[in-house]
Amino acid sequence: MSTTEKQYRQGNILINTIKTMSCLFLVTFSQVIWANRLIHNITGYTSSDDGIVQFSVLVINDDGRVVATGNADLIESYLDADQVDGNGQFILPGLHDSHGHVSSQGFLNVELNVTGITSLEETIATIADYDRANPGSGWIKGRGWNQVLWPVKEFPTAADIDSVTTDRPVWLRRIDGHAGWANSKALELASIDKDTPDPVGGKIIRDDNGHATGTLIDTAMGMVTSQIPPNTKDDLRNAFLAAFKELTSLGLTSIHDAGIDVDEAEVYISLADNGEMSMRIYAMMWEAGANLDAIGKPIIAYGNDRLDIRSVKLMSDGALGSRGAAMIDPYEDDTENRGLRMYTQAEVNAKVKKANDMGFQVGIHAIGDFGNRQSLDAFEYAQGGVTSPMRNRIEHSQIIALEDIPRFAELGVIASMQATHATSDMNMAEDRIGSQRIRGAYTWRKLIESGAVIANGSDFPVELANPMHGLYASVTRQSRAGLPEGGWYPGEGLTRGETLHSFTLAAAYAAHQEDRLGSMEPGKWADFIVVDRNFFTIPTSEIDDIVVLQTWVGGEMVYERCEDPDSAECMN
Repeated sequence: MSTTEKQYRQGNILINTIKTMSCLFLVTFSQVIWANRLIHNITGYTSSDDGIVQFSVLVINDDGRVVATGNADLIESYLDADQVDGNGQFILPGLHDSHGHVSSQGFLNVELNVTGITSLEETIATIADYDRANPGSGWIKGRGWNQVLWPVKEFPTAADIDSVTTDRPVWLRRIDGHAGWANSKALELASIDKDTPDPVGGKIIRDDNGHATGTLIDTAMGMVTSQIPPNTKDDLRNAFLAAFKELTSLGLTSIHDAGIDVDEAEVYISLADNGEMSMRIYAMMWEAGANLDAIGKPIIAYGNDRLDIRSVKLMSDGALGSRGAAMIDPYEDDTENRGLRMYTQAEVNAKVKKANDMGFQVGIHAIGDFGNRQSLDAFEYAQGGVTSPMRNRIEHSQIIALEDIPRFAELGVIASMQATHATSDMNMAEDRIGSQRIRGAYTWRKLIESGAVIANGSDFPVELANPMHGLYASVTRQSRAGLPEGGWYPGEGLTRGETLHSFTLAAAYAAHQEDRLGSMEPGKWADFIVVDRNFFTIPTSEIDDIVVLQTWVGGEMVYERCEDPDSAECMN
């Protein structure tokens, strides 16, 4: 194992001695870019190559970079610095979400959001309310339904929506984005009827007579989405800005945007040119075809280091909830089904090699054990069977054959995982794949102990974007209600140090950014958050309740929590 790989292994992280602070005060440091500023009397933590480091003094320069961290003795070396008393506040590095969908998060604010609704009847009522509040003949678009939460856990039908609206097309993506629900008007516009064949990598759900019911899986969704007018660049710009505002308020300073097209890339570049990016984006171009060809070469540290476009997103399979995840053997609860396979091995091999040869890292969406094996095989092919400086990734790495787990470290493939997927899926995962395959599912501990790097995230808007939920799930393996007692397969959980590492320095490593992001170390950008309690000492049950008080990016405060949002002094 190389020195770099050893540095980013998470299995041996040590926590330094931790002191408990007895009181909390909200202090506004300043929104102004400064000459050397020294913030003392704080309880700060950062991940580093040597483990978790605690500090009580933070020094930042007028370029927005970290000069030093240390204890009170450090003050003597910076007597000329502008000094601020932090009054015992708690500081963590800015958190990274290693897999999210930024425009989709932004569009939740303007489209129909049915996330978390626990019955079909209430979902239909919500559609009807939205139709009344937004009259017209255009498409109703939205996202968030999840039949697993409903009393009758069956896919919905076009007839369900038709009961409240028939004169305009309706299209709602499932929470995971791997299935869609259309009304009859939308099916008619897409020319989907009894004779329409299933596309490769997709499925039209049909009734006993072969008629389309209204639910489409994976690539079949394209038959409907191709009929929907595309978002304009102004739409995308507004969605990005709305998402930035929300995400920074949650303590996220960097997002790996998992799959963008050329229009989104151009909007990001424009926002960076205009200084409108309040956070950092590491973007993945969608597929290795026209999108990638249009970009041509990686974009690195663009717009004062706010934008990187140096990765490519591919898909190997679908999702577990819709039984689209590609499995080596059939599903336990659907014995004729092995899921959906998006590519042949030769096709994915060629896509990976093309992208890598152009200088782009590749991240492959893989949920099922077949999808993960196919992705590992493709990386082994493109990399010649050895580790690669491209740091290729598997997005989700959700269900892995036990014999394939060591291959991540052997090939230097990063496991880009989302902790809350485990706690969201635990109510159905074992039903889908059985008691044997579950031993290779959501295997954070096995991956770390094998020497692999885990970069953590949420996959928002599939899951809520709040990273504190991910920190909590990583440590507890429980739902936010504290279930099951003791955690779901708790042996696969992470320590608090490993968890912070996975959301900071390991995430930066997964984006080739560890030399400038991911920790509060000298020379790196001063991206940090001020939180209301000590992540390392509070009871585990409180981790998901941590509140972000301030978010700083490049030494500039981009978010401050206000008790009175209507106050003239509130920047948000």
